[in-house]
Amino acid sequence: MEDNRDGGVPVPEPNPLDHQEKLEPSTAEEVTQEANPQADILPGDSETTKAEKIERHGANGNGDFEESAPKRRRLDNDAALTAAESSIDHRDRQKGVTPIKKEFLVDISRTADPTAYGDDDAAEASGKTDAQPSGGRGGKKTKGGQNHGRQFGSSRDAIELCKSRSNVDEFAPSSCKFQAGKGCKFEHDIRVYLKDGKREDLQTLNGMCPVYQAKGYCSIGWRCRFAGSHSKEVEHEDGRKELVLLKKEQPAADGQADEEDEGVGVVNVVSYVDKIQLRKKKFATKKADQYLEWLSKTQQEDGVKKDRTPREPEPSQQQADDGSAPAQNGHADGHAKANGVQDFRARYIEPPFRASEKRRIYYGPETPVLAPLTTQGNMPFRRLCVSLGAQITWSEMAMGMPLLQGEKGEWALMKAHESEATPPAYSPKSLVLDYDNSKDMRFGAQIAANKPWLALKTTEVLTALCPSLRAIDLNCGCPIDLVCRQGAGSALLDTHGKLEKTLRGMNAVSGETPITVKIRMGTKDKVPTAEKLCQRLVMGGPESQDVGQEPCGVAAITLHGRSKQQRYTRSADWEYIAECASLVTKLKAQRAAITDTVREPDARDLSASVSSEGLPYFCGNGDVLSHVDYNAHIQHAGVDSCMIARGALIKPWLFEEIAADQYLDKTASERLAYIEQFVRNGLEYWGSDEIGVGTTRRFLLEWLSFSCRYVPIGILEYLPPKFGDRPPAFKGRSDLETLLSSANYKDWIKISEMFLGPAHKDFNFQPKHKSNSYEIEAEG
Repeated sequence: MEDNRDGGVPVPEPNPLDHQEKLEPSTAEEVTQEANPQADILPGDSETTKAEKIERHGANGNGDFEESAPKRRRLDNDAALTAAESSIDHRDRQKGVTPIKKEFLVDISRTADPTAYGDDDAAEASGKTDAQPSGGRGGKKTKGGQNHGRQFGSSRDAIELCKSRSNVDEFAPSSCKFQAGKGCKFEHDIRVYLKDGKREDLQTLNGMCPVYQAKGYCSIGWRCRFAGSHSKEVEHEDGRKELVLLKKEQPAADGQADEEDEGVGVVNVVSYVDKIQLRKKKFATKKADQYLEWLSKTQQEDGVKKDRTPREPEPSQQQADDGSAPAQNGHADGHAKANGVQDFRARYIEPPFRASEKRRIYYGPETPVLAPLTTQGNMPFRRLCVSLGAQITWSEMAMGMPLLQGEKGEWALMKAHESEATPPAYSPKSLVLDYDNSKDMRFGAQIAANKPWLALKTTEVLTALCPSLRAIDLNCGCPIDLVCRQGAGSALLDTHGKLEKTLRGMNAVSGETPITVKIRMGTKDKVPTAEKLCQRLVMGGPESQDVGQEPCGVAAITLHGRSKQQRYTRSADWEYIAECASLVTKLKAQRAAITDTVREPDARDLSASVSSEGLPYFCGNGDVLSHVDYNAHIQHAGVDSCMIARGALIKPWLFEEIAADQYLDKTASERLAYIEQFVRNGLEYWGSDEIGVGTTRRFLLEWLSFSCRYVPIGILEYLPPKFGDRPPAFKGRSDLETLLSSANYKDWIKISEMFLGPAHKDFNFQPKHKSNSYEIEAEG
């Protein structure tokens, strides 16, 4: 990770970020007097030209986006700033309003709008839109699935080039299977395509193709919007001129004309053959089938027992009536049931891993977690966060059924960058029991399933096809109605027994890969059930203990401090998170009080936690916006680590702040550099052709809809910043900073054009929280 700090930490006298003192603006900073400078960035000049000046040259003497030098400020009393102190407002601080210095306020009659940013379910499951129920015959038909409720138009070439010609030189013989190209509906003449089919090459990013720079060749070839950087025209001896592609490195022999190019440094790539096997239901899931068969028989036996008349004694009770000791009979009966479980284990060709035999993972203050974020948590964004210090990342929530059906889009969520397959940076103060950092990695997969069989089969398929997985997480926190109506997500919080059964089965079929779970406080507001659920997940429910089954063996539990009904209204309840976290320490004493050895959990069946008690890690989630929030929750809530969602979307360098234990006042140019890094990551992953550029633009705009909420530290009146606060109209310390803070989605489009050029005439962008859309005008 590149260190942006210049010259270390200044001597804090007086401390400019003391939460009780006002922040004074730097004399080097020039504050613009315009109320809305982004409406007219550079009169008389093109916005793209302006963007290139910003990107390449930064501040200059011509009035272009001047800004102060980077600042690194530190709180003297960070260690003494407790959670209680951080929640106390200054007497001049207005509740719910971001405290901005008066000189940065814009004189506009506007108050802070608590709904300005809309529904933040977008941060957790915006891709799973709420499909409206059909009105019966003749009723309204709607599409479910990912983002079908929003239309983004298309970004395609006016004349599409045949793929058989995309990566070959001009005079290469045609390899098109449609009668040497004569019956093909796509263009085969490269010069015609370059002249009339595709738009002109982009001159942003210094005019260089990111894929070519990273790989030494561009697999997109002539369709690349930077094709001029890796092609040239050569003249032969006979006077003919030919267009040829440049290659610093030759692609792999099996990578020719791959319809599904995987991008740069991608792992967990599932082959087309495996997806076809899944689609045809020919992919074997032997472990899941055997476990489900045993589970079905067990349920049938339990049903027979329940059908007995109340007067008919159990076998153990009959022996007790005969004069034998009830304790001994109970013990023998428990052993018989336990032996039944062992008989089931013997059916496997490879016995299932017990929870304690799985690969050990670690959660601690050194490992801040990037939450699974549907839509926004794509691989280019996760890659950016890893470069800024994120130690653990999660995939976007993937639905189990589409995975089992081999759907390309859902399996794309399982892909990770090679930087996520590296071990987390862990420097413990003391050695951790049986933990091998070299075998650990950052990236984990989160799935949603409504049935035990679906979760088990999905888990087995994932472990078989994706070698770079830290863990598999079962989502029990998604509040979206479309997911919950199917019985997945937060709906599982109402069926504790079913959830425990599902997690135990996932552990049985996942090999050495640990299983984790993410939950909410409960389904209904003011009726929390997470504490009871945590106890069941750690110790096992009464029905499982009665038949000698082990606890479900989850390696970690993450609790989001809100209910399903609450969604994102009101702040996260960290007091309740602390209560659930303290339960973990209490369970050790409770377990010691258990005298019946049959009911005492087998140590081998406890989770893959590294703690001596064999208990799972406990993570908290909700409203972490600064390193002060993070440290306060670690210290006072008693959680092992914190999962960060919207805070990372608003400022991805939050992980850097946590590592440095200080606020980082990022300049506008630094923030713009992160946008450029995201764009490069996106083009390397989604491709640098017209479609890839359009996809990168769309996901950049999705991220900018969150990053615009960031209020620079240097213009705040008081600290710490708070999640629930909404800023009044303000201007930044430079025109660029004002532009980056704009909540107008048209300004997000302008920012995207700094790196991706003018948007395609058919590209639409519909903001999540606005009814109107932005339609690009056709280029003149």
